[in-house]
Amino acid sequence: MTDNAFLLDDAQIQQFITDGYITLRADYPPDFHQNIYQQIETMFESEGNTGNNILPRIPQIQKVFDHPALKGALTSLLGEGYIMNPHRHCHLNPPESKGQHWHKDCYVFDHNMRHPRFQWVLALYYPQDTTEDMGPTGLLPGKQFYKKVSHADPQLATEPAAPLCGAAGTVSLVHFDSWHRATPNLSTKKRYMLKFQFARMQTPQGPSWNHKNREWEGDANDENRATSVDVWNWLCGNHDSSEPETSGNGVQALVEALQDRSETVRLSAAYTLGRMGESVVPVLVDAMRKETLASIEETTAKPPDNLHGTNPTAGYAAQALSAIGSQAVPALVETLDDEDWWVRAMTADVLTKIGQSAGNAVPALIKRANDEHWWVRRNALEALGTVGSCSSDITPLLVDAVRDEDYRVRRNAALTLAKLGQPADEAIPGLVEMFEDENRYNRFYAANALRRIDTSAARDALMNALFTARWCSITTKDNQY
Repeated sequence: MTDNAFLLDDAQIQQFITDGYITLRADYPPDFHQNIYQQIETMFESEGNTGNNILPRIPQIQKVFDHPALKGALTSLLGEGYIMNPHRHCHLNPPESKGQHWHKDCYVFDHNMRHPRFQWVLALYYPQDTTEDMGPTGLLPGKQFYKKVSHADPQLATEPAAPLCGAAGTVSLVHFDSWHRATPNLSTKKRYMLKFQFARMQTPQGPSWNHKNREWEGDANDENRATSVDVWNWLCGNHDSSEPETSGNGVQALVEALQDRSETVRLSAAYTLGRMGESVVPVLVDAMRKETLASIEETTAKPPDNLHGTNPTAGYAAQALSAIGSQAVPALVETLDDEDWWVRAMTADVLTKIGQSAGNAVPALIKRANDEHWWVRRNALEALGTVGSCSSDITPLLVDAVRDEDYRVRRNAALTLAKLGQPADEAIPGLVEMFEDENRYNRFYAANALRRIDTSAARDALMNALFTARWCSITTKDNQY
């Protein structure tokens, strides 16, 4: 259990929502971080960057994320039962480096949709004291909701940037969709930064931090206040929002504003509409369909906010429907039968963001989990895991889905089994097969699902696989036995 003394407070949660990051410190003795630094140095000299194997190569790193301050903050942001994702990377920024362009990270070989209601966070750990001249990670505060910034080239960008600096043991928790980059290293010292990823496993049902005041206070200068308030309400467990209806002319003006040149205007319009409830659902469904069809090229394009062409941002009408919540579900269920696969996929994602309030959509989502297009199947399975319903129809579906021809569908079937956390021994053979999956990350999600199923048979299958795959952190080419 997390020590409540280390949970974040309301002001810190609101700061994260507004700025897109919060900085903490694993305050172990200096020699703890120095030892990790030296092991990283030795690793680079003897075998290079070990990629995802940085943690088994240097197991002491786990203690950083087991520190009460980190566990408290991660629980506050992601809820109990969050997971450390299997992708991690040690970034070396050497002296005289020129730095990077502004960009957003991809969701590591999956096709999650970007959305203000964050499911993942980045954790950036410095094992050495890091000053601004050493090329720390730079971040654009408050821009995590935006698809674009003024320019990806930092020499041409006009947004104010924040350097994430600090003493050894500093960890910045960052909204996964934040614009960031390595800044130039102007010093004579190496700068290491270890990037890890964490994800929530359940829709927020209430505050998971030290919560005192339900009202949003936030930054008075927040230009995206309506968006920030929606994220705050969602984290507090309030997934539906409505206010008195606005006249037809007012609604039409807001719908037109969803296409404004300014992203700030588009976001404000989306989340203003999102507070209007059932009356605006028909016009928003129509707007969502139009914006989705117009964005089809984003599914393969590779702009700075989507470098791998895998993680486009949810459209503004889609975000408004997410904010409306359960009142939008009947219309969204109908839209799941749209003739266009991308509209069906987007609709399933909206239901994912609504969460448990979308329980009435389960039968339609089960149908879409057998869609002809893999992205629709993937999103439908993700939605079933987020809605949180475990019916007799879902388990057989997931048993089949872990053997789907598409690796992204298999991954989300395993994730849904883990999220539902129900005894499902019939899924074990397929999950065991996933230990040999062509995608390295799917192997992790199979193990995670077995861990969460937690029957005797699941535990046996998990332990057998882990003992076979055991990797010794002190065995190297120079120390084989």
